[in-house]
Amino acid sequence: MKAAILPEIKQTVTVQEVEKPSAGTGEVLVQIKAAALNHRDVFIQQGLYPGIKLPAVLGSDGAGTVVEVGEGVSEEWLGKDVIINPSHNWGENPAFYSKSFKILGMPDHGTFAEYLKVEAKYLATKPTHLSYEAAAAVPLAGLTGWRALMSRAGMKAGDRVLVTGIGGGVALFVLQFAVAAGAEVWVTSGSDEKIAKAVALGAKGGVNYKDANWAKNLIAATGGDRSGYFNIIIDSAGGASFAKLIDVATAGASICFFGGTTGNITDIVPGKVFFKQLNIYGSTMGTEAEFADMIHFLAAHKIEPIVDQVFALEEIETALQHMDSGAQFGKIVLKVG
Repeated sequence: MKAAILPEIKQTVTVQEVEKPSAGTGEVLVQIKAAALNHRDVFIQQGLYPGIKLPAVLGSDGAGTVVEVGEGVSEEWLGKDVIINPSHNWGENPAFYSKSFKILGMPDHGTFAEYLKVEAKYLATKPTHLSYEAAAAVPLAGLTGWRALMSRAGMKAGDRVLVTGIGGGVALFVLQFAVAAGAEVWVTSGSDEKIAKAVALGAKGGVNYKDANWAKNLIAATGGDRSGYFNIIIDSAGGASFAKLIDVATAGASICFFGGTTGNITDIVPGKVFFKQLNIYGSTMGTEAEFADMIHFLAAHKIEPIVDQVFALEEIETALQHMDSGAQFGKIVLKVG
């Protein structure tokens, strides 16, 4: 079979012929029809990810068809179109993952291949309204966004939600989930074009964070006083601007972040946090139950993931470079089948 392999850090990912796997006990073999990129793949290639073990087939996101079942797996899975949960070995404690937790696509071989063997418990039936390409865009970003918004921040209908850095895969899922669940959603971006696209997806509005006064502009746009502050804030950047999120949070608000793309969080005034009674959460990935809930919600609301561009598997290196450029709006997908 063909598979996209990273031999060493800071090396080109190349498509090679490798041995096709077989399903073992409790496993299935999925013929991958489409896979999607995450920044995780780029970080592994650049050597900026913990515990790198190479060579490896990258890729955490995938959708396809079950073509083989191993011992102990119901044959009802045969022929089913599925989405693969990349969050493995979470463990019994929903508050935090176990010591054996891992993400699909290094160290275990991932979805950038024609076939993948995976434990059957990490499968979900593909919602019928989704193409393979759209379905492949869901797993990692959708799960991360769902846990951050719903489980950690506890969003409810009527909340005013701020999503920073709109355009990335997780941020877009947070936007779509929040809108579908009845929230009023605002966004930030360094691109006015991306803000306009977010508004087309249901956001109330947004501000450009390249403006030094973006926090004041946001409050002015949402009401101009404390009625314009935010109950829920979902962030992926961290860095010095995190302090401004505390400024735009209403009393008792929840701020949840799942990334730190702009560096360490600095310049927080403790009094602003404890006098406002703020809740600040960190989050990453999610449990098997959260994955199932996320897929059910996505199917029930007929949410269509935002796909930026589709590449052929053989164009994997071009796709990785596009991801690294940060120019995308939505998920970058590989057509495998």
